[in-house]
Parts: sequence; C-alpha cells; structure tokens
Amino acid sequence: MGFLAMIIIGAAAGLFATRLMRVEADLVTTVALGALGAVIGGLVLRALIAMAGLLSGFVGAVLGAMLVVWLWQRYGPRG
Repeated sequence: MGFLAMIIIGAAAGLFATRLMRVEADLVTTVALGALGAVIGGLVLRALIAMAGLLSGFVGAVLGAMLVVWLWQRYGPRG
C-alpha cells in the first residue's frame, strides 16, 4: 500500500475509531493514530491470515482423513 493511501485510509480509520470510542482528538492526532492503527492492523491481519492458512490446511487434512477412514470402514474388507 502506498504512503498516501495509508494516510488517507489511516485518517478515515482514525476518525471512525475516535468517534466509536468517543475520544475527542485534533485532526493531526486522529490521522497519526489512524495511520499507526492501519500499520499495526495490517501486520496483525497478515499474521492471522498466514496462521489461518496453515490451520485450514490442517483442518482440511483431518477432514479428508476422516472421510477416507469412514469409506474404508464402510466399504473396506470385512473381517
């Protein structure tokens, strides 16, 4: 994300966040808080997506293995 885009999105996010939390702050502080929040939020979201990707792969593998075990029990050799 470009620097100008980060400032614009950060300003909007800061304005929205200060209004939601009922905090009175001047425009410079609002933009600074919003830009910092955008950077931190972006890093946290990127980390969560990476972990969710690994977790979803594991969940998919477990579900696939459960399906294969069920099919083997249902249609496999009887003994």
